[in-house]
Amino acid sequence: MCKLENSQLLPFERNRFYAGKLLTTADFQTEQAYFNNKRRFFNSLMYGSGILCGLGVYSLDDISIMVDSGAAIDALGREIVVENSVVKKLSAIEGFEGLASEKATLCLRYAEKPVHPVYSINRQGQDDVYELNRVQEQWELFLTDSELLEPELPAETEFFSRVRLFGDGDYAVDLVIPATVSCGCPVKLTVLVEKLSDGQLPLTLEGVLQTPAFTDRNGDHELSLQLRDILPEQGQTYAAEYWLTAQPKPAEETVILAKPSLLKLSVGGQERRLEDNFMLKTAVADVSPDELVRRELARTSLEMRSLSGGAQHIRLAEITLQISKNTYIIDRVNEQGVKKYLVKNADEDLRGQYAAYFGGESLSARVPSREGSAPETPSVSYQEPLYATGTCEIPLSYRMRKGEIVCSDEIMHGLGKGNVYVTVGFEYLGEDKRTGAAEKQTIYGAAELFAAEEPPISYAETAVKVLADRGSFVVAARLQKETDYVLLQLRWVAVKLPLPTDQSMLQKLAGKSISAVPPTVTLSTRETHFFNVHFKNMEPCSLSYRLTEKDSGEITPDGIYTAPAREGVFEIQITCSDLPMISTYAYAIVKKRENEGETERK
Repeated sequence: MCKLENSQLLPFERNRFYAGKLLTTADFQTEQAYFNNKRRFFNSLMYGSGILCGLGVYSLDDISIMVDSGAAIDALGREIVVENSVVKKLSAIEGFEGLASEKATLCLRYAEKPVHPVYSINRQGQDDVYELNRVQEQWELFLTDSELLEPELPAETEFFSRVRLFGDGDYAVDLVIPATVSCGCPVKLTVLVEKLSDGQLPLTLEGVLQTPAFTDRNGDHELSLQLRDILPEQGQTYAAEYWLTAQPKPAEETVILAKPSLLKLSVGGQERRLEDNFMLKTAVADVSPDELVRRELARTSLEMRSLSGGAQHIRLAEITLQISKNTYIIDRVNEQGVKKYLVKNADEDLRGQYAAYFGGESLSARVPSREGSAPETPSVSYQEPLYATGTCEIPLSYRMRKGEIVCSDEIMHGLGKGNVYVTVGFEYLGEDKRTGAAEKQTIYGAAELFAAEEPPISYAETAVKVLADRGSFVVAARLQKETDYVLLQLRWVAVKLPLPTDQSMLQKLAGKSISAVPPTVTLSTRETHFFNVHFKNMEPCSLSYRLTEKDSGEITPDGIYTAPAREGVFEIQITCSDLPMISTYAYAIVKKRENEGETERK
């Protein structure tokens, strides 16, 4: 195993502790370095270098910019956290005085600064008696001429087979296809036309390629190319994509041929000669495209990754300036094509690029797929419904009459905005006829159909108004008969069928939870206790507390519990008010004090 230190690969080394070991400053530094370097090593492998969130750049006026708060990871795997948005005059940023052109790139890099001076008891000589006790991880902005930034080179790969079809002082034409393709699967062949000179002579390429192991959409073993009057800018590359289907049987080696008699190329109307004996070699294997991509990504060695690791800074934006003798003006701030955002891991962009050669159209395509293209197949995925549940209580006046209507307060269901189906039922504590034990029961729909069982409820018709734009609802109830109850106890259930474009609520809740601290307490009768809550992977939010059984004490909306006068184990449910699907339980073990027991016996 290795660690990354100044782009050098070295063995990981950690402390070995034993009885009587003399610990020095070097030992503690080694302890910190081991965990820092290992975390950063895996950061670089799993995520690569780029922006995790935020760090937007905006021009505030002619001379100032604002950089949003955000986080990034550099090429060494170090986390860079900009905790607050910052406003800077461009002239106050490092590197501004050295700019030699009107296009500058704003970059972010990792920095450290010793802080917190403390008295040192072991200083020797005449040195300062104070030492800086902490290392604060910071960040720095700097400017550099855009043309001086070296391009980030990808790791060398054998995934592609690439052969030159034509080359002279004006153009270079290459054909590219994966070196190994899957039996019976679609595969993309790309024609790359690079402009080498500043000449204004267009290129035309017409004819057919012979494809013995591949077929076009008509089932023919040839591919028609029609590139007419192509004229990119100097240094630019034009890409034309074509789709073929591989034969169903494996082949250790096969070729794509370009015969001069079938394929013609001209520059400025003048026919040019193609490379002699052109053959684009590839292989057809009985493995899935996904396996081909995984194999190629996994075979890249640590040495190759370190050679292509990139610079130790993060590019934020390219700034175009208008510079005069004594002043400057910010003309434009461009983030597109400059920023690199991290989505999942370091291989995700490359994975998508490779996978695009085996089906579907690449998002980086510059021209539509031509003849031989595979038809698009719309993907259909099933998304599970989201649901939430909770209780609501509607106060009733004394001896309310039949036909009177009451409404609840607005209730947040926690499923977000949009159309949600909500139903309500009458919840009560009933008796299980088989065991005689008390249990919770809920009646949805027409409660009068269960009147023979005499449930302890107020009979009422119910309706729900969903406030789609707020993510909430209101319950209304109309009494069907006079009641002596002062509270209408209802159980609500909300269901949402997410649209394909919606982000799954389950993903939003992934990893988030709450827990009571401590989850179990032992109390005396009538003793009070506050249930504190720990939030995991989420910001603190408002909570609701509920006793799950009758006569189990009292609890306030703030979570202060008062034990009942009887002994027992009582359960308290704690729920996030805005996200009812996140909840936990706490337990109170209630015991009488010894003197209370003696008093009762007397």
